[in-house]
Formats: sequence, C-alpha cells, structure tokens
Amino acid sequence: MKIEKVYNNNVIGTFNEKKEELVVMGRGIAFQKKPGDLVDEGKIEKIFALKNNDISEKFKTLLYEVPVEYIEITEETIKIASGRLGRKLNDSFYISLTDHLHFAVQRIEKGYEIKNALLWEIKRFYREEFSVAMETVHLIKKKLGVELPEDEAGFIAMHIVNSDLNQEMPNVANITKVMQNILNIVKYHYKMEFDEESLNYFRFLTHLKFFAQRLYSKTYMDDDDSYLFEMVKQKHKEAFKCTEKINEYIENQFNYSLTDNEKLYLAIHIQRVVNR
Repeated sequence: MKIEKVYNNNVIGTFNEKKEELVVMGRGIAFQKKPGDLVDEGKIEKIFALKNNDISEKFKTLLYEVPVEYIEITEETIKIASGRLGRKLNDSFYISLTDHLHFAVQRIEKGYEIKNALLWEIKRFYREEFSVAMETVHLIKKKLGVELPEDEAGFIAMHIVNSDLNQEMPNVANITKVMQNILNIVKYHYKMEFDEESLNYFRFLTHLKFFAQRLYSKTYMDDDDSYLFEMVKQKHKEAFKCTEKINEYIENQFNYSLTDNEKLYLAIHIQRVVNR
C-alpha cells in the first residue's frame, strides 16, 4: 500500500486492492513520510474502512482537528461497549463521541462545567451505558490527565444510547423525559416505589425506551389482537386504568392516542412491575 494522504504523524490515508478508501493509524506511521511512500505495515495498529461518504468526509475533517489520543479513547470505548452491551455501535459514533470528548476536555480545561439535567435519570435508566461512560472518563484521566465530572459521563452515556436508538441527541433527552413521566404516572397511581433491581423493572424500562422512541419517530404499533386486549383489560382493570392515564398524557403531549395494542403491552408490563 502507498500513502495517499498524511493527516498527522500517526494517521494516513490510503486505498486497498479493491480501491476502497482506508484510514490507517499507528504510532509514527507517517513520521517523515509523504504521499507516494510505501506504508510501513509493521506500524499499523488500526484500519478504518470509510464506506459511507458522509461519515468518511466528517471523519477525515476530524483527523485534522483532533489529536489521535481522542480517537484511541473512542476506539477503546467502542470495544468496552460492544463487549458489555452485546451490540455494535453505529459508524457515526466514532465521529460524535470523538468530537464530544475533545470539546468536553477543552471546556473543563477552561473551567467551564455544564450540568447534566438528566444525570439522575441516565444513571437509573441506562446503567450499563453509564458504566461504560465512567470507563471512558477513567481512560481520559489516564491518557490525558484530565478529570471529567459525572455530568460529562452522563453526556457520554447519552451518546452511547443515541447510537443504540439511532436518534438525534435532543431526542434521546426527550425519550428519557417521557420514560420518567410515565414511571411517575405509574408510581403515583399505585402509590408505590419501584424495586429498581428487579427483572420486571428492567423489562419495563426497556419497553418504555422503545415505546418513547416510536413516539418520536412516529412509528406506531397496529392493532392485531382484539381478543387478547379484551381479555387482559378485564383481568387487570387497575393496570388499564393506569394505562388510560398514560394515554391522556400522550394525547396532551403528542396529539396522539395510543392504539389498543400499545395499551395492551403497557398494561401487561405495568401489571408485572407492580406485582412484586
């Protein structure tokens, strides 16, 4: 392989035998090198294949503006997240997190701290993502000597959630608020506190996360089981009363009335979470 572009001492651009554009990283791989020189394959540490043109251009711009350490921290975060969460994060996560980390460190170094209004909810609703985010905070302290506060870990966790939901960041915040509001409706309806360590609570949170995502993406569940709906409605009357309160909240906030199928699944989850 020949070097096509030098981004910095540790990052180059090249093409493989299929003429696919690659970004190659390695300590000192471009030191005293210029386009046309052969790539020192012994120094290759990471190779990124840039298949999405939009992401490719953003990533290349980032390489000029951000020190390689931030990309390495993002890469390590992705490894941790993929192993712990059991899922692949989307390609744009490289860009969004790297850019965010660089900006966050710059802010902290200048003495600007931004409070995360959703930190409490993030720590409760997205425990695994927040755990990964704290690992990223530790990596930053180790590699860059900068200590980020928990609020920043909350923002990092939101980026991880964003990658999973494939939503824009403002929608992740909105989704979290919808989840909290529905939980409050259930809590006050039953005058109870949730067992936040229970499997049913975790299942309810998961259902609410994707329910709220559907609200913002306007992809709703169709009605397809009227028999089951009527059966559960009769059997779990209190859960359906609570569901109607949730429906009233959704109508007021989103100008949308829940389908019977959506009410059905909400009621089933509510019945489970309130029955310890």
